[in-house]
Amino acid sequence: MKIKTILISQPKPETEKSPYFDISKKYNVKIDFRPFIQVEGIPAKELRRAKVDLCSHTAIIFNSRVAIDHYFRVLEELKISINDEWKYFCYSESIAFYLQKYIIYRKRKIFYGNGRFNDLMESIKRFPNENYLVPLSEVHKNEIPFSLDKANIKYSKAILYKTVSADLSDLSDVNYDVLVFFSPAGVSSLLHNFPDFSQNGTCIGAFGTATAKAVEDLNLRLDLCAPTPETPSMTAALEEFIKIRNK
Repeated sequence: MKIKTILISQPKPETEKSPYFDISKKYNVKIDFRPFIQVEGIPAKELRRAKVDLCSHTAIIFNSRVAIDHYFRVLEELKISINDEWKYFCYSESIAFYLQKYIIYRKRKIFYGNGRFNDLMESIKRFPNENYLVPLSEVHKNEIPFSLDKANIKYSKAILYKTVSADLSDLSDVNYDVLVFFSPAGVSSLLHNFPDFSQNGTCIGAFGTATAKAVEDLNLRLDLCAPTPETPSMTAALEEFIKIRNK
């Protein structure tokens, strides 16, 4: 079966320079974008129940823009003023720059890594006496807590948001030749919205080993995956898959 339609379970790229648009034009395939998951904030009162005192923390570690949004949302809900002496530690430069949405960037103590937490830990270790706060999703990797524990850094976790299935009720069906997922939650959302979904000839692609496992755990057929040595990105995997199918 030739590939004519593809659904990417992510928001539509903001720039026309996205490789997805190049693939669409090059192979004459229709590519739609629709997030299968969404982020919901956890009310500030839940933080009180967890006995996390935001004011007692002197440094905050951010692993995403979403974490930044919900941290400052909770500050506003609790009517907590921003302390000029707080330090901010971010996974990457782009995440650090996003802080400008909430604070005067040039007047704050901000540190960032190159996208890997091990690199950011070098900056954190320079300030071992700070009391760190780590805003996280309800479901999260243990990389940050594990590294902080190993370095004997004092910190608290703050669960400020969670990922839930998006409402896809406006889609009458999921009639695409290829569905592409980027997280286990996205795969779960498919069956949450369409419990009677039957894969039949629909091909499923997954980015990451956890996503691939989620597809197989739900007894769905996995047809393409990334990253691999040959296809390090999902767009590369998708293009290779189309080449083979559309010969």
